[in-house]
Amino acid sequence: AVVSTQSTGWTCGVFGTIGLFMVNAVSNSQLRGDAYVPGALGTTGTRIWMVFGFLCVFASLIGASFILFGDYVYKKKHPSYPGTGFFVQNVCIFLATIIFKFGRAEDAY
Repeated sequence: AVVSTQSTGWTCGVFGTIGLFMVNAVSNSQLRGDAYVPGALGTTGTRIWMVFGFLCVFASLIGASFILFGDYVYKKKHPSYPGTGFFVQNVCIFLATIIFKFGRAEDAY
C-alpha cells in the first residue's frame, strides 16, 4: 500500500542536512578567533553562520516532532510510521551534527 505524506516531512530533513553542513563547514579555530578569517565580518561572521546552522538543525527537529505528535499521535493517523520516520531521521541528523562538531580533534598544521 502506498502511504501519502506531506512535503513538510522531507522538508525538515532537508533543512536539518543544510544545518549540518553549515555547522561543520566552520573549524573550531575560526570560532575561537585563532585562525585568520578573511572577509567583512571575520570571526563575528563565523559565529553568526554557526548560530544560523544550529538554528536550522533545531528548527528541523522541532518541526519533525510537531509533525509526529500533531499529525500522527494526536489525530491517530494510521499508519503512523511516516511520522516516526521523520522524527528519527531528524534526531539522527541532530546527533550527527553534535558529534561531528564537538567529537573530533583538529590538528594544528
